[in-house]
Amino acid sequence: MEWYLALAFLLALILGFMAIGTPIALAFLAANVIGAWHFMGGQNGLIQLLNNGFGALSSFNLVPIPLFLLMGELFFRTGLGMRMFNAIDQLMGKVPGRLSYVTVVGGTGFSTLSGSSMGSTALMGSLLVPEMERRGYQKRMAIGPILGTGGLAIIIPPSALAVLLATLAKVDIGALLIAGIMPGLVLAGFYIATIWIQTRLDPDAAPNYELEPVPLGQKLKLVLTDILPMISVMIFIVALMLLGFATPSEAAAFGALGAIVLAVIFRCMTWEAFKLSVIGALKVTLMAYLIVFGSATFSQLLAFSGASSGLIQWATSFDLAPILMLLAMFAVLLVLGTFMEQISIMMLTVPFFFPLAQVLGFDPIWFGIIMLLALEISFSTPPLGLLLFVMKGVAPKGTTMREIYSAAIPYILCSMLLVALLIVFPGIATWLPGMIN
Repeated sequence: MEWYLALAFLLALILGFMAIGTPIALAFLAANVIGAWHFMGGQNGLIQLLNNGFGALSSFNLVPIPLFLLMGELFFRTGLGMRMFNAIDQLMGKVPGRLSYVTVVGGTGFSTLSGSSMGSTALMGSLLVPEMERRGYQKRMAIGPILGTGGLAIIIPPSALAVLLATLAKVDIGALLIAGIMPGLVLAGFYIATIWIQTRLDPDAAPNYELEPVPLGQKLKLVLTDILPMISVMIFIVALMLLGFATPSEAAAFGALGAIVLAVIFRCMTWEAFKLSVIGALKVTLMAYLIVFGSATFSQLLAFSGASSGLIQWATSFDLAPILMLLAMFAVLLVLGTFMEQISIMMLTVPFFFPLAQVLGFDPIWFGIIMLLALEISFSTPPLGLLLFVMKGVAPKGTTMREIYSAAIPYILCSMLLVALLIVFPGIATWLPGMIN
């Protein structure tokens, strides 16, 4: 069978199962079983498929996923994340658009600690949007920063999605996690600049209001008790990997332990919070493991049928500059993001894009950050970005999708600007990982 017929057959199976409502992981598994029976010799092919799938699940590289998820769940369920957010709120003082800045600064920290874009967006949207509207903020000043910082959880470590991408693409997990630090901070800076420009162009978008001043001693106490302990967990994790003292799996274990210790110290660790944290992390971990199983076997089928090598040869046969190929892949990710969620996109594209990127001579870590940014942008891109609907679900009654779309656009443009900077200055993503090599 020609490579393009094999590729069309496998993709048609997956899309067909998804069209009838089959969950993405199960759709891949079902398509893989049919494909293995057809391409790999019936029963023997199924046995080989299972062996390879379970071999992928036994990889030690998957350990950070449940540990990072557990750490994020603990910060969320015990209220440690909100302690940090409330402290930043008090420290900002009387600044035009203060709550919008607080959303970016506190939301970046909370997204980093939680590692969940949807969880961060849902929590901040339900808590902050009604309060900001009550104080006279226009909806774009309330909703936009939340949508932007929710996506930061994808690229700033610890990011479970980055670990999953690195596992699927077979690149260094620690390097990819560390590579997201600088782009994430730059993107947060762009968001702050966006708010500053908006408040200067339209002062009524975020009116001032009376605020009780916080004494210097109280500010120092807030920093020492409610901010530094939480941020130190993230810094500790990154430092362990950056200095070579721990693998990503070991650093993730220290992160989960650090969250438990802090919750005990602050006397907010309850059996109910711990149980809900474990259950929440377990649910997402099982889904992630099914996805790894399906992706590993799908990649094997693509290689065995000749679909992946044929597609790469076809793509590279065009006399196009590598940058144009990169932009084409980026555009594909954005288009897929309008009707698919991020993990599904990764499963479909990683087996093709990373080998193609290697042929084109792209640094795999740098390309991984580009891909994560594309996923982050598609997460909030109209009309079907998943974060847009999460925000619609938690926003006050009367909030329209048009208002949510217009609030998201400036932050999407910020992410696009960062992608352009990474293309021109790839060292933004590769400098820190290069220090550990």
